[in-house]
Amino acid sequence: MGIFDLFKKKPQAAPKPLFYDIVCPYCFSKFAPDEVVFRATHHREDDEDYALREDEPLNRYRERFGLDSVYDMEAILYPRDIPEEHHIYSDHVLLGLNDRYGVTTRRRLCPKCHNELPITAGKVPSNIISIIGASQVGKSVYMTSLIHTLQHRTADHFDAACMPLNAEISRKFRTMYEEPLFERGDLLASTQKEKMQEPFIFQFVFKDETKPPLTLVFFDVAGEGMVDQDYLGLHGQHIKNSAGILFMVDPLQIRSIREKIRINIGDNPGEWVSQYDEPRDVVLTMFGDFIAYEQNTKTDIPTAVVLTKSDMLHTLADEGDDYLKPNSNIFNNMVHRKYLNLTEQANIDGEVRRFIEKVDRPFKGTMDVYFTNTSYFAVSALGSNPVHQKLQGVVNPIRVDEPFVWLLHKLNYIEGREEH
Repeated sequence: MGIFDLFKKKPQAAPKPLFYDIVCPYCFSKFAPDEVVFRATHHREDDEDYALREDEPLNRYRERFGLDSVYDMEAILYPRDIPEEHHIYSDHVLLGLNDRYGVTTRRRLCPKCHNELPITAGKVPSNIISIIGASQVGKSVYMTSLIHTLQHRTADHFDAACMPLNAEISRKFRTMYEEPLFERGDLLASTQKEKMQEPFIFQFVFKDETKPPLTLVFFDVAGEGMVDQDYLGLHGQHIKNSAGILFMVDPLQIRSIREKIRINIGDNPGEWVSQYDEPRDVVLTMFGDFIAYEQNTKTDIPTAVVLTKSDMLHTLADEGDDYLKPNSNIFNNMVHRKYLNLTEQANIDGEVRRFIEKVDRPFKGTMDVYFTNTSYFAVSALGSNPVHQKLQGVVNPIRVDEPFVWLLHKLNYIEGREEH
């Protein structure tokens, strides 16, 4: 640094906006804070406007995910129907209403699907990270391993906590995902199209109150749904309104190494191999619709390309096929604390990029054309390859949180440092 650098003005931080657009973590619609609606906190038999009723938008949403309809809900209140002096604001964001009976409600709902919004919506950026990928790539297993790791380790390393958005999500995650995998060693069944899962929503909340929470949404779409317009419409909204993307790629999706890996791990070829979508086709299907409308037909949403089941790649490295070296960094766990180790991240990114380029150049080329802000990672959600759908020993995840930590850095939550 020269002496004159000391007198240079530091760049001024952009002024904080009065409020932020809200992205609903359930249906991924984007809207201004003054477009929210409210649910009344009481009902009256003598007033039709406040009588219990069916909430059609909420039930349409629930039907899409195979959830039971709910009836006898409190009425929906529209801010436009209530005088301005009865609106309750905090930091320029509409947070509540006093209804005609003087009863206060702070139950803010998405105007499209009528699900209840997070308390911080509108006050802070709606930074949503999406976990996406084709059928069979192990998204459910990765999500379970990632959330478990974030809750038990990563959050502590960054002075934060990782929490489900509500008690219902907490119960479902624990009973359907975490306990089977981490306590009983059972692999999770592949998601079926007729069982389209409601999004699992978690928040990564920092102890530093100046940092807004980061919302992590796991939205599982079965592979057969990739050509279903109803799926793709929701999925397109989901991707377009995300602040960051975790895009899962399974080595078994890559034709050039699929049979080699299967033979090496002593598995018998089966019909399900044909169910795999090539990674490039998944990109074209899942991203083509919304990227086509982006400026220069590219997107700058930070996207972590996550090669799953990295433990399977040991067999390639051991054969000396010049795919990977047996002592590759991808086989060793790495813990990032307080900041992202940029040197380690660059090494992994380089190794996985070179590997993908060797085994699936069309996919790598497609990513380069559509995405301007990517980094490549390799993770093992389990730490070892299961045999006949059963885990061998305890779950020991390798590098599962590294793509998430990279996104924390890209979204300016944490700093990155080079270490030599």
